[in-house]
Amino acid sequence: FCAACQASQCELSRFLALSYKGHSLSSVCPPQPTTKLFIDGKFVESKTTEWIDIHNPATNEVVGRVPKATASEMEAAVASCKKAFWNWSETSVLSRQQIFLRYQQLIKDNLKEISKLITFEQGKTLADAEGDVFRGLQVVEHACSVTSLILGETMPSITKDMDTYTYRLPLGVCAGIAPFNFPAMIPLWMFPMAMVCGNTFLMKPSERVPGALMFLAKLFQDAGAPDGTLNIIHGQHEAVNFICDHPDIRAISFVGSNQAGEYIYERGSRNGKRVQANMGAKNHGVVMPDANKENTLNQLVGAAFGAAGQRCMALSTAILVGEAQKWLPELVDRAKNLRVNAGDQPGADLGPLISPQAKERVCHLIEKGVKEGASLLLDGRNIKVKGYENGNFVGPTILANVKPNMTCYKEEIFGPVLVVLEADTLDDAIEMVNNNPYGNGTAIFTTNGATARKYSHLVDVGQVGVNVPIPVPLPMFSFTGSRASFRGDTNFYGKQGVQFYTQLKTIISQWKEEDATVTKPAVVMPTMGN
Repeated sequence: FCAACQASQCELSRFLALSYKGHSLSSVCPPQPTTKLFIDGKFVESKTTEWIDIHNPATNEVVGRVPKATASEMEAAVASCKKAFWNWSETSVLSRQQIFLRYQQLIKDNLKEISKLITFEQGKTLADAEGDVFRGLQVVEHACSVTSLILGETMPSITKDMDTYTYRLPLGVCAGIAPFNFPAMIPLWMFPMAMVCGNTFLMKPSERVPGALMFLAKLFQDAGAPDGTLNIIHGQHEAVNFICDHPDIRAISFVGSNQAGEYIYERGSRNGKRVQANMGAKNHGVVMPDANKENTLNQLVGAAFGAAGQRCMALSTAILVGEAQKWLPELVDRAKNLRVNAGDQPGADLGPLISPQAKERVCHLIEKGVKEGASLLLDGRNIKVKGYENGNFVGPTILANVKPNMTCYKEEIFGPVLVVLEADTLDDAIEMVNNNPYGNGTAIFTTNGATARKYSHLVDVGQVGVNVPIPVPLPMFSFTGSRASFRGDTNFYGKQGVQFYTQLKTIISQWKEEDATVTKPAVVMPTMGN
């Protein structure tokens, strides 16, 4: 029986029987359901003595345990990747493509089941969880275009009888460290792009939300991925240090907080690894007085409070320019109408925060903002959700009259809190945004093309939306956060992702014309096989 979807026969229940020993997810009776490791194509029980509790954020009940993998288990995972690399990298690109074509279909077939597991462990609404899976699925679909993405370059006849050409070749063993807020999308940013290019991959999900990745690993195996090409370990600091230090790991992909990202970038780079690290953000929405008011207010509310603000691309800061400052009361009224509930309840607009500690931090930053002079126009700290009184809920909160020197502006709150600043002119707003150290995303709301162009050109932020509140690019482009929001030289997915997970080899060859020989004509159609 699957407690997450209340069904006795579904792909999720079959997976849970494999990975969680058949215990109901709703059970909190010993023995706790335990998350397994995935090593060399097998879901294996860890021999660790250290376990981390998994909580349902809507109730704070313990619903499972995740192991801190032992040193020998982590070594075994890397050894499995290393052993599998040669055969996998030598597998034709067409064969790798076929596996990912099957994989994307399996994800589509099981999207709702994966989403239910995300909501159970992470707390986001089912609709938002489905979006989490779908945006990851789009990267998998784009990875299926590998035959075009991985092409090299050629220049014939540099001099007589001499040609130069390049190959894009895999690096070897790569690793990914994922955050709690997107249990499916972020891992799917990482291992599909790396593996379709011929690398093997070691994945470490957030210890708070391991279930979705374990399910995705089972589907990947069902798609035909060879044993050892993907391995999964669990843990916290020791696992991160292991990934940063292990000599067989060539590249690290990370998404998470600035503190962790800076640490991983510095330690991994010091050990000679490529590192790409997407980190924190303070994303500004600049509202011009000529904007479409109805659309803009809805966009601001949705982008600020969706997913309980637990997105690195959440539009957490509004700058109201000129007459747009008069829209503030209507903005508050719309935020009041959002429904806070457990993510699996019908009609929920936002669910709980991930942990009691996250709730405490968000409430502290709200209080700090008030103490420093901000006006609390909407306070979500004392919200009570019937039937979920022990959940980590914070309702939509709006702080106005915020100044750039306030803590609530300088720090990423990562909760359902919108801070509102004011500017007299577009130039003032641009200066404000550019003085902020983060560069993940920004948006401008206007009906004037010249205004939009000026803002897009002058603002120093990696991703800009024009009347688009969360400008996350589709996978044929790349996620291009910048400044304090990113460390590394090459971004996630798209062309940049292929560049990150491959290395160039240049071949310079000379075949003298006078050495040419005549061979028997080939009359049979040449074949290109897998």
